[in-house]
Amino acid sequence: MAEKSRVPSIDLDSDSGDTTSVVESTRKLWSVDGSTEAAGPLELDRLIHERVRLGIVSALAVNGSLAFNDLKDILQTSDGNLSTHARKLEEAGYLVCTKSHDGRSPRTEYALSPRGATEFQAYLDHMEALIRATRDGGEA
Repeated sequence: MAEKSRVPSIDLDSDSGDTTSVVESTRKLWSVDGSTEAAGPLELDRLIHERVRLGIVSALAVNGSLAFNDLKDILQTSDGNLSTHARKLEEAGYLVCTKSHDGRSPRTEYALSPRGATEFQAYLDHMEALIRATRDGGEA
């Protein structure tokens, strides 16, 4: 006697009554554009995906460049938190940091590097593809 599948079914189209197993619908998400076959769709760029770092690259993508204090105000975060996350992005080559003086006060300015802009666009493309795939009920 064949054992019944323990994989639940979900109704993806309530009008037609068609059901698709959770496994089948999840497999459809694996074909999402912007994901590598080895990593899958849920393997987002962890460097960007973290909340404060996502805020940093988003703010810089919109504004071009921002001073440390302006970025801190926008993100409503502490000096230490911002500098730690900005340093990680800078070490990865996603940010360019320029230090200067405004009179006697030091001034730190951040901007996305070309690599950072490319990686952020890839991240956005990947998120948009995931959203489309999810809204389409996992249909590729």
